[in-house]
Amino acid sequence: MEDIDTPPLATLTRKAGYVEARLTRTTERSPAEVWAALTRPALIAQWLAPGVIELRSGGRARLDFADSGTVIDSTVTAFQDGRVLEYSWSHGAEPSRPVRWEVSPAGDGARLDLTLLSPDGEDAGRACAGWEAHLEMLEAALEGVPIKFPFERFKAAREAYREVVARL
Repeated sequence: MEDIDTPPLATLTRKAGYVEARLTRTTERSPAEVWAALTRPALIAQWLAPGVIELRSGGRARLDFADSGTVIDSTVTAFQDGRVLEYSWSHGAEPSRPVRWEVSPAGDGARLDLTLLSPDGEDAGRACAGWEAHLEMLEAALEGVPIKFPFERFKAAREAYREVVARL
């Protein structure tokens, strides 16, 4: 994936009622390895949170961030095996916050595109920074050396994203 010390910021745009962020990473790992990290419970727990994602449209997406008390409990809204996975980063009656993962071949490795939508009025900078941190964790997990949530990375990215969002 990209150099973790100087990652590119996501591309941000305003859409009806949302701020859309597109984050892209490349890795030397195969598309199958990246897909496994996004979908297998034991691997998801290494970089995101314990949980299960049922790999079909209409399947359940449940992730439990026990340390913060946050539970994501939503439905898979798009699925193409090995390529596309989408669900909402929300629970119950919360607003929809779609998260879409797309995996494709890139040379001898893979490209990972993450698109997320943050509802207007929510802190899109914080959301983007959180995903930047989790992408760093994903990279480490793919390399076989899982890391804890990188708070310093999160804080620096949050401020950078808040500046970008303010200019949209």
